[in-house]
Amino acid sequence: MNEKLRDMNIEFLFEAVLQLKNMEECYKFFEDLCTVQELKAMSQRIQVAKMLSENRVYSDIVNETGASTATISRVNRSLNYGSDGYDIVFKRMKKGE
Repeated sequence: MNEKLRDMNIEFLFEAVLQLKNMEECYKFFEDLCTVQELKAMSQRIQVAKMLSENRVYSDIVNETGASTATISRVNRSLNYGSDGYDIVFKRMKKGE
C-alpha cells in the first residue's frame, strides 16, 4: 500500500467498512458517509475497471458508463501499475457467483 495513504483516519475508515455484513448495511453506511456524487464517481470507476479487465475498448466504456477518457486512463493505470486492489475484488466476486 502507498505509505502516503496510511494514517489513523484511513485505517479507521477501512476498519469500519470491514464491519459491514450485507448490501443493506453498505447502502446505509455509504449513504451516510458519502455524497451522491462521491458514490456515483466511485461506482463509475469500479465499473470502468471491470470493463477494462474484460478488455473492452475506451469508446464502449465511454458510451456505457459516461466516464471521461481521463477517468478511464487513470483507472487503466491503476489496473496496470497499481496495487492489484481491483484484481483482488474481481477475483473474489467471481468466486462468489
